[in-house]
Amino acid sequence: MTIEGILRKDRVTKRLILRLKRGNIALICHRDIDSIASQALLGAGVRCVLNCQTSFSGEIPTTGALFLLREKVPVVDLNGDDAFEKLKDGKTVTVDLTSGRVMQGEVQLQGTVLDEAQIEKSLEKARRRFKELVNEFAENTLTHLKAQGNRLLYAEEFLPVPPGLFAGRAAVVVIRGPGYKEDLRAIRNFIRDRKPVLIGVDGGADALLELGLRPDFIVGDMDSVSDEALRCGARLIVHGYEDGRAPGLNRLKEIGLEGAVFPSGGTSEDAGYLLAHNGGADVIIAVGARFSALEFLEKGRKGMASTFLVRLKVGDRLIDAKGVRVLYSSGFRWWHIGALVAAGAVAWATLVVTSPSLGQFVRTLWLWFRTSVEQLWLRWW
Repeated sequence: MTIEGILRKDRVTKRLILRLKRGNIALICHRDIDSIASQALLGAGVRCVLNCQTSFSGEIPTTGALFLLREKVPVVDLNGDDAFEKLKDGKTVTVDLTSGRVMQGEVQLQGTVLDEAQIEKSLEKARRRFKELVNEFAENTLTHLKAQGNRLLYAEEFLPVPPGLFAGRAAVVVIRGPGYKEDLRAIRNFIRDRKPVLIGVDGGADALLELGLRPDFIVGDMDSVSDEALRCGARLIVHGYEDGRAPGLNRLKEIGLEGAVFPSGGTSEDAGYLLAHNGGADVIIAVGARFSALEFLEKGRKGMASTFLVRLKVGDRLIDAKGVRVLYSSGFRWWHIGALVAAGAVAWATLVVTSPSLGQFVRTLWLWFRTSVEQLWLRWW
């Protein structure tokens, strides 16, 4: 069996997602495809995924490749950086799913077609080894805590936003992480009623726009957010390195935009929380946040020292969107309407009982109605 389609490639998967169209064949360089990347690739409608790296190494129990296979999207490992150079973006490519051969013009490459059953078997081994990985993860976190502590705890001093700007308001920080779309839809009532400050972390800004919501701020490396989102009118804050370098500024300059730089360690997600905290938000709601060791390992992070410190700092205000979804509800419900009708009926009955003239009017009206119905009945029969 062979499939054919236009090839689109990028070394950064989240950047490639922005250019993919339905029916494309994606060429990525993504070791151990994580769940977020696989869902985004499926959502883009790709016909097949070619990977210059190992899609499932068995080192961590990541399920991205397995998810794609179960959704009938073939995955072929080319296992070689030269494949990325040889295959041309925008040109038709043919993939033989029987032999694993990939062809584009005169270029022919041999790949390995991933098998769902083999991955499931290897996944069980990876899960049994996961305890060791968690121990290593914890040790790495502790090792870096002391080194990163002071820099992160005082990083807010370099934020290009006045302290207390969001005082009296809630802030919603949207990260393109696990379940972000479902959680964002689930708290729409909260956003509608409370009018919180909306902070999109890179691609999280596009998630807000998809629901018809305009972010107030976009924070991040600017590598996985669309041009449309960047031009929506939000204030742009580029997450830079501690030495002042900010590669994301180049992206903004390319499309004629300007942004302020926030130099800090940690991740763009951490920068979003620090922005909301420094702004004085009463509560910070995280949408799509990463919490488990596996989620961090899937992103290639061997520890979470920066995230641990930032959450210690903002912890008294930070809650997950899933909690808001359970605790908060608003807007009219059917029982609201029923209560209004019942209250009206009680008020009307009270008036009839306490007012002789109104009671006489109601009895006369009822007599007229009954007589009219009886006459209609007789005519009909």
